[in-house]
Amino acid sequence: MMIDFSILSILTFLPLLGVLFILLVRGNDELVALNSKRVALYTSLFNFALSLVLLVRFDPAQADFQFVEKHTWFSAFDIAYHMGVDGISLFFILLSTFLVPVCIIASWNSIKTRVREYMIAFLVLETFMIGTFCALDAVLFYIFFEGVLIPMFIIIGVWGGARRVYSAYKFFLYTLLGSVLMLVGLLVLMFQTGTSDIPTLMQNPVVGTLQMWLFVAFFASFAVKMPMWPVHTWLPDAHVEAPTAGSVILAGVLLKMGGYGFLRFSLPMFPLATEFFAPVIFWLSVIAIIYTSLVALRQSDMKKLIAYSSVAHMGFVTLGIFTATTQGIEGGIFQMISHGIISAALFLCVGVVYDRLHTREIARYGGLVKNMPKYATVFMILMLGSVGLPGTSGFVGEFLTLMGAFQVDTVVAVFATTGVVLGAAYMLMLYRRMFFGGKLPKDAEAMKDLNAREHLVLVPLVLMVLWLGIAPGFVMERVAPSVEKLIGQYEAGLMAGGKKNG
Repeated sequence: MMIDFSILSILTFLPLLGVLFILLVRGNDELVALNSKRVALYTSLFNFALSLVLLVRFDPAQADFQFVEKHTWFSAFDIAYHMGVDGISLFFILLSTFLVPVCIIASWNSIKTRVREYMIAFLVLETFMIGTFCALDAVLFYIFFEGVLIPMFIIIGVWGGARRVYSAYKFFLYTLLGSVLMLVGLLVLMFQTGTSDIPTLMQNPVVGTLQMWLFVAFFASFAVKMPMWPVHTWLPDAHVEAPTAGSVILAGVLLKMGGYGFLRFSLPMFPLATEFFAPVIFWLSVIAIIYTSLVALRQSDMKKLIAYSSVAHMGFVTLGIFTATTQGIEGGIFQMISHGIISAALFLCVGVVYDRLHTREIARYGGLVKNMPKYATVFMILMLGSVGLPGTSGFVGEFLTLMGAFQVDTVVAVFATTGVVLGAAYMLMLYRRMFFGGKLPKDAEAMKDLNAREHLVLVPLVLMVLWLGIAPGFVMERVAPSVEKLIGQYEAGLMAGGKKNG
């Protein structure tokens, strides 16, 4: 019973114990760097193993929050340390704990300076990420949700590329602006309802026109975090300048926090506003899917192309979530999980060739299939997953979101479907130019195929893309009860609001 009581707190704060051990490391620079990497890796691997215990002990038939911990924090304002997981948050926690050790292994040889600080930043980031998906108090959620900005700002600003300071500040300011509006909305919500408890707020949505204003305040923060068009411009810059592992976490986990916020706050707490603004969000999603896909077609930088593809894929997520249908929401959640794995792996693939040739220009490669056949195979599977080939995880999410969209608005769904074609166009173009692009330059011809460490990082991700595409039921049966409960809360809120307005 003890593990049920404390597993979420241990999962959340164990990385900080690793930080403490890293701070105690002593010796010369080389020894400090090596031991810091070891401590970070062992800590993150242990945390991932603990998250698997959470998965095994999770009851897939239950829609309510599980492993709940609640302790009074500020009694005067009814703010509590309240943690719990349901089917919606479970796999985002697993994604976070899985990708952090992957990032540490991927950075093992590529980070040469301030290694201790780099590992500390990733462990602190892991704490904030897991805390965001576990928090069941709105104030606690806000602290974790915004805390993520600090280590990611440092990772981009210190270990990024030539324009790292500009990109780090742009990332920080964009997300901070949305967060200020969310903070104001949160304070109003607390003073109007007298509580910050998320399950209570989900059961008792706000009434009247205030709901519209609060929806906009929270939407501002979540839309930037996704990011939705037109507040997406920070993402390509952040990805291009971030180190490989920074891009992995940014695309794999941080972008999912906006979608998670929509599911936790927008739909259940502001149902009337969600229904009112849904048509606008549908068209913003369609614009994101089509426009950023067209922009991706014109990119010469691999990272920038994948970054724009991420905005397009997140367009499918917002489209699915705001249909408020079972297929749409489940598809949006699955799309986030799938994109987290595929985009993380694609950025790792970019890191593989960047470490060898120190350029991300697509034109500098060509015919890589000749001397890097294993790399070409891995990249091909991930590319096909990104375009949504049946049998890969990318297909399941896109198919379900489009099914949900067709139930609500056929015109929107038809336009969104064109994004599937455009996605195939830019990813196939990237693959053709990199692997079958004519004569291979001499420096690229000298590059060696995947080494043991790169196999260790990429093969599990490839297997997960295939496994989730072939057997999506493993995820779906755990997500479905929570989604049905969420839709029930949303519909109940619509009925209650309709009666009061009537």
